Amino acid sequence: MRTNVQLISWRREGIVADERTYLCIDLKSFYASVECADRGLDPFTTNLVVADPDRTEKTICLAVSPALKALGLPGRCRVFEIPPGIDYIKARPRMQRYMDVSADIYSIYLRYVSPEDIHPYSIDECFIDATPYLALYHVDARAFAQMLMDAVLAETGVCATAGIGSNLFLAKVALDITAKHADDHIGVLDRATFEQTIQTHRPITDIWNIGPGIAKRLAKHGVHDLRGVCELDESTLYCEFGVNAEYLIDHAHGVEPCTIADIRAYEPGAHSLMNGQVLPCDYTFDEARDVVKEMVDQLVLDLVDKHLVASSLSLYVGYAKGEGDRAREAAEGWFDGGHGRRPVSGRRGFPHTGGTRRQSDRTNSLAKLLPRFLDLYDETTRRDVAVRRIHVGFGDVVPEELATFDLFTDVATEAEERKLQEAVLAVKGKFGKNALLRGTSLKEKATARERNQQIGGHHA
Repeated sequence: MRTNVQLISWRREGIVADERTYLCIDLKSFYASVECADRGLDPFTTNLVVADPDRTEKTICLAVSPALKALGLPGRCRVFEIPPGIDYIKARPRMQRYMDVSADIYSIYLRYVSPEDIHPYSIDECFIDATPYLALYHVDARAFAQMLMDAVLAETGVCATAGIGSNLFLAKVALDITAKHADDHIGVLDRATFEQTIQTHRPITDIWNIGPGIAKRLAKHGVHDLRGVCELDESTLYCEFGVNAEYLIDHAHGVEPCTIADIRAYEPGAHSLMNGQVLPCDYTFDEARDVVKEMVDQLVLDLVDKHLVASSLSLYVGYAKGEGDRAREAAEGWFDGGHGRRPVSGRRGFPHTGGTRRQSDRTNSLAKLLPRFLDLYDETTRRDVAVRRIHVGFGDVVPEELATFDLFTDVATEAEERKLQEAVLAVKGKFGKNALLRGTSLKEKATARERNQQIGGHHA
C-alpha cells in the first residue's frame, strides 16, 4: 500500500485547486477517549473528565467524555461547574500518553496517505488532501474518510469525526458544524451547500477563526452571519479590519486559496521563542521575580541548545483579577471556542504590564540577557497587585553564526559560559531536567521543578 501511495505523487501536480477534496479529521474528546479506551470503557456511555485531582475545583477540565457532553457540559468546563448529581471518573492528565497515541494515529494515516498530503493542525486534528487517493482506492470522499476513521477506532479505540470540503476552510467548517448532526460523524460541504446552509448560520462565532471580538465589530454594521458579510460593502470591511478583511471576505463566500502545499512551503519572515505560565496562586512582586529568573534561564538554554541568538526580548506580567474585572466578565459573558472559556472581551482588558525591548547585540549569553529581563521587570511590574501570569520571549531569533560582539565583549568569559551551558544541557539530557537546578528553584514558590516534570503545563 505504501508503494501505491508513493506512486501517485506524479498525479498531484496536474490537479488544480478547485478540483481538490480535503478532509479535516478530529479525534472526538481525544484526551477523555484515550482514558476511556485505556480503561476498557465506552466514552459514549462513561462519564469521565480529564482534570488534575491535586488542583482546586476551579481547574479546567482538559476534556470531558462524549457522554458528559450529551448531558450539556462544555468540553472545557471547570470542575466546579459539573452538576453535583452527576457521577463521573476524574482522570489525571497524561500528556505523554496522549502524544504517543496521537503519533500512533498519525502512523495509521501514513498507511493510506503520503506525508506531503497531511497537515497536522493540533494533537487531535489534521487536514488531508484526499484528491489523489479517491481514484487510487476506488472510493468517494465519504468512504475514504470512513476508511480512515474505522482504522483509527479499531486500533486505538478512539472515535473520530470528519469534515469534507473542496478547500481547507470548507472542510474545517464541515467538521465543526455539519459533522455534529450526522449519524456517521461525517460532514460534507461544497460551495453550493455552504451558501445554502452555512452563510446564514448563527451564531457567527461557530465559524472557524471568528471569535467574539470580530463578531462584535461586525454587529456594529448590522452583520450577524456570513451572508451579511457578503452583502456588506467591502470598503467598510477593509476600513474595520484592514488587510485581514481579505480572509473574512473569502471565507464568507466559501473561498480558501491556500492549500496544504502552500502551508508546507511557507517560511516565516521572523522567528521567536516563548515561555509562559499561569501561576498556581497569587504571587508577590519578589516571588514572581524569582519565577522570571527560572523562565529566562530555561529559555536561554533553549537558545543555546538550538544554536540560536536573539536581538529582542519581551515580557508580559498579568495580575490577579479585581472586583471590577469579575463584574465585567459577568456582564459580558464567556466565549468557548473549543479550547477553553475566555471572556467575550478577551484577555487584553485585564491588567498587565511588560513590553518589548530591542538589544544592541544578538546573543544567547545568560550573563547579558538575565539582567536585561530583570531590569524590564523591575521597571514595569506593579508591586501593589498580585501576579498570576508570566510570559517571557525572545524575538528576531537567528542562527548563532550571526551573533554580534562589540569592543567591550569578553570573548574568553563568554566561551567559558558557553561550555558551562553545554555541560548543563548534557547533564539534563542524560539524567532529566531536574538533575541540575539553581538555588532559586529550591524556594517555596519556585515553579521550575514541577514544570520540568510536565508537558504543556500538565502531568506528563
